[in-house]
Amino acid sequence: MRARITLAAIPLTLLALTACGGNTEGAASDTPASPSPQGSGQTVKVTGSDLGDILVDQDGRTLYAFTKDKAGTSNCDADCIAVWPALTGSAKVAAGPGADTKLLATAASAGGAVQASYGEWPLYYYVGDASPGDVNGQGLDSEWFVLGADGKLVREGAGQ
Repeated sequence: MRARITLAAIPLTLLALTACGGNTEGAASDTPASPSPQGSGQTVKVTGSDLGDILVDQDGRTLYAFTKDKAGTSNCDADCIAVWPALTGSAKVAAGPGADTKLLATAASAGGAVQASYGEWPLYYYVGDASPGDVNGQGLDSEWFVLGADGKLVREGAGQ
């Protein structure tokens, strides 16, 4: 019984960490700093990485695409969002250095929020990325990939 309660608490703990986490850059912690996926002033830009040039937000946090998303519409449910928070906001997301303004748009997510998209892909963070530049979500479940400046999935380094 105790094991079932503990197992049931894990997703709730992840959800709470995602919802309540803040940016703790410079602070020592075993828990990754949560991105701030909601709010205004979001920017999508391109930066160099071991995977080539990839999309990141204004703080350098890696952005991912989910292969189950179709036609620019998110298919990431509540359990999915707990681990893969969407890049959402109340204002239009801006294109930063290297990002193509024509590829940047918004898409309705499963929860009704307005989610940033690039090309045909709604954008997400991964809670397992502790610092800007981390790409720990690359290739997970063969469904999550970073995006290149051209809006295409980057499948290199996906053997994790």
